[in-house]
Amino acid sequence: QLQFVESGGGLVQSGGSLRLSCRAQRMITSTYNVANMAWFRQAPGKQRELVATITRDRTTNYADSVKGRFTITRDNAKKTVYLQMNSLKPEDTAVYYCNKEGADMTWGQGTQVTVSS
Repeated sequence: QLQFVESGGGLVQSGGSLRLSCRAQRMITSTYNVANMAWFRQAPGKQRELVATITRDRTTNYADSVKGRFTITRDNAKKTVYLQMNSLKPEDTAVYYCNKEGADMTWGQGTQVTVSS
């Protein structure tokens, strides 16, 4: 059973929107509630990069490349973190993953986001 299950990806035109979800299905609720969570992405031929983080008290931070376009939120009751992505660009094309901010848990399978120009 995977640690994280990501969903919501797809093919969208430039300027479009997607909402990604990630359920931390193997994390104990009490652990999840105090964890700083994050979204990462990996584009073809590139290293995985941090996109957005959300702390236990819902303080958020974003990579400069997505600031103002992406919004990270969390629902502790569902052990789920979300990534609302607006004004998508072709350079946002990547496989998106969630993990704890320190990326110290096993990665899920990710969800593919493809933005056409």
